[in-house]
Order: sequence, then structure tokens, then C-alpha cells
Amino acid sequence: MGMKIAFAHYHLKTGGVTTVIKQQLASLPDHWQSLVVTGSLPQTRFPARLAHVPQIGYSDPLGGRYDPDAVAESILKAIHSRFSGSCDVLHVHNPTLAKNHQFLDLLNALQQKGANLLLQIHDFAEDGRPRSYYAAQYPADCHYSVINGRDYDVLLNCGLVANGLHLLANTVDCPQLPTRPSESQKAFILYPVRAIRRKNIGEAILLSLFIKNGAALSITLPPNSPADISSYNGWKSFVKTQGLNVVFERGLARDFETNVMSADSLVTTSITEGFGFSFLEPWLYGKLLWGRKLPEITRDFEQNGIRLHHLYNRLLVPLDWIGLDQFRSNWTHWVRQACRLLNHEVADSHIRQAFDACTRDGNIDFGLLDEGSQKKIIAALVTSRKTVDMLMRLNPFLAHPGDVSDPDSLIRNNRTAIERGYNRRQYRQKLLDVYERVANTTIRQRIDKKALAAAFLDLERFSLLKWSDYAE
Repeated sequence: MGMKIAFAHYHLKTGGVTTVIKQQLASLPDHWQSLVVTGSLPQTRFPARLAHVPQIGYSDPLGGRYDPDAVAESILKAIHSRFSGSCDVLHVHNPTLAKNHQFLDLLNALQQKGANLLLQIHDFAEDGRPRSYYAAQYPADCHYSVINGRDYDVLLNCGLVANGLHLLANTVDCPQLPTRPSESQKAFILYPVRAIRRKNIGEAILLSLFIKNGAALSITLPPNSPADISSYNGWKSFVKTQGLNVVFERGLARDFETNVMSADSLVTTSITEGFGFSFLEPWLYGKLLWGRKLPEITRDFEQNGIRLHHLYNRLLVPLDWIGLDQFRSNWTHWVRQACRLLNHEVADSHIRQAFDACTRDGNIDFGLLDEGSQKKIIAALVTSRKTVDMLMRLNPFLAHPGDVSDPDSLIRNNRTAIERGYNRRQYRQKLLDVYERVANTTIRQRIDKKALAAAFLDLERFSLLKWSDYAE
């Protein structure tokens, strides 16, 4: 007799979490049964039985509350109707983000009524999303899963135990290599991303100044959220004013595969990732990836044989190019604001020490700056060869951006390592093992929220792109 698995998520819109849910559904054996409970029905065909419970969608900004006990009953009624009884596992995605203000109360009600919860965290509010932070405790005495080794280690150090915490790295589809489009076109470097602030668009634009052979930088998609759209429009206006060789919204007219196969290479400058698909997908299409490395994310990939040694960890710029006093004041303000929102206490002396550490030798990582400071630096580079030369001395990789000694060998190695380490067969086995353990192991554990906030609020890597509101 197969297991009965119910999934729950706020919505099923196109995106990362919905893609993962589809992959998990596809991984279930044919004789297992499934149901997806969602607050917002998908606009296209979905490969599963659905139960629509509107109350679990994103909260209405204007208010509107529900009775968690009654909604829990509705969810369990839908599960009983589907399975003629209870499910073995209720797999809830991203439950610790306060997208639904009563969601933690709902989960507690479900637990009290006997639901066996597996809570999969893709994104932490503590990791640069303080406005999505719950002040209440996260659910205790249930199983959790995460998508990367960093998050696994963090939660082990914040009160969870190995029997109740599961590392469930995403799977990656390996395409059959298509041929490069035959149409003649100008050379370009692709940043295949929805251009939200934490993707660090300014740094990609800075790199475009150093690209050889006149290749343009192409960014694929615009963002959706209002704050990200304001930042994005600011960059579009800046690029136009400065006359830079950057193209926006290439992905609106061409699909992902066509763009990737047409590009000379791909670049990433993101300052934060969850799983890190951007470090894997280019190699599967036979393309070189270059740009910024995120060691806490890429360590999982490198342990699986994927070579990313050619990526850089930081891009240093002199503080006197942006104005030290004003930046320190702005940075300190947003550190205190983040601490307040996360109910995290930090001494003024610690804030000063952290600022001194991330500005040692009079330099700072470009990825820590706000958009206004980034624009000052790029504008100076456009007008001054002396400034360009100084930046290249600080960051020698800018002399040959994207160059590696044997790109074909690197691409072959990384494609093979990805196919070996992140295939569907492996993912399916891991997922089913997790379900068996969740269904059969009673767990006692609780997340220490103060320790969790401290783990992610690393002030020496405090980026205004991630933690501050956007300002023109």
C-alpha cells in the first residue's frame, strides 16, 4: 500500500517553489496518492488533484482574518475526502515566511488535530526579509527540511536534531543539448534573471564595462514587486543616460533556452541565493558561467565535483569613491532597523566593529552598497581611465572577465558532475526516504529564533541591496 502525501503552499504561480512541488509530485511512485492544498489556484493545467482553501493564500494588506481552527478543519476535510482518511505526511512549503499572517496559528491547529507536518524552508525571513518575519515561535515537534547545506548547518546549531531535519537539495533537469540558433546576431553575455535587487544588477552593469570584443550585457526579465521595479527602472534610466552597452528584457521576446544557446557566456552577480540554480544551469547547455561566487551556497556544488574556482568572492572598491561618512550613517541605520524588525539585540560597539571589518584597508565589497553608491562608481569608471586602472589593480580578474584556461574541459566536467549529483533518480530516492522517516519518526525539537536571527544577520556581510528599502 502506497503512502498518501498532501502538499500545501500559499499559491501555485509560476516560480521556484511551484517548480519544486511539481518535481516532488513527479517523484512519487504511481501507487502513492497525492493532493495539493493551495490558497490560489494555478492559471494553467497542474499535474495533481487540487484543493482550494483561499484562507491560506497571501494575507490581504487591508486586513481580513480567519479562524485557524476552522481553516484547519477545512484542510483536513479536503485531505480525508481525497484519501478516505488522513495523509501520512502534510508537506508544507515556505511556512516560516509571514506571507499569511495567521499561518503559524493554522499550522499549530493542524498539529493539534493530528497532522504529521514536514515543513520545507526555501527562504528564511531572517535572511534579508525582515518584513516577512513572524514574532511568534515556529512550530515545534515536527520535521523540517532545507535545500542547501548552509541552512542545514544553521538549523542544527539553532536547536533542531539530525533525526528531524532533512537536507533535500533540488534536482536539475539535464536537457539534450540543442544547437545554437542559426540567426546571425551580435555577441552578448547573458544574465538570465528576474532583476530583483538582491540579484545585484549594478555589479553586472559594472562588469559590462570590462567585457571584451564589444559584447553587450543582456538581462532577461523585469521584476514584479514595487520596490524591485523602482530599482530596476532606475538602472534602465542610468544605463540609457550613460550610453552603456546593456540590453534589458531580452527574455520577454525569446524563451530561456534560445537566450542561453545564443549567448557567448552567462554571468551571475547575485549576493544571495536559496538553492543556487544559476550556478548549475549554464553548464548543462554547454555554456561557461562567470561572475560572483557565493561560497556558503556553492560549497555543496563543489563537494559534488563542480568546479567554480574561476568565480570571484568579492569586488573591492575604494570607500572614498562613495563618501565614507554618509555611507556609514546609512549602513548603520539599516543595521539597526533590521535588528529591530527581527527582535535582535546588538551592541553599538559590535556594529562599529563590523563596519570597520567590512571596510578594512579603505575598501568595501561592491555588493554591499546601495544602488546610489553603485551608480557613483560606475559613472566614475565611464569617465576616467585612471579610475578603471585603479579598480583593475584592486580586482585583477577584471582584466580578463570570463576567461578560463580550458573552457571546454571545465564545461564537460561540470555538466557531468551535475548529471551525476543532481539527477531525478537520486532526488526521488532521497525524497521517498524523507517521507518514510517523517511518517515513522516522532520528533521533539524547537528552533531557537534568537540564534537563527544571529546566524543570518552577519554584519560583516550586511548588504544594503538585501536589507534596506530602495531610495533614489
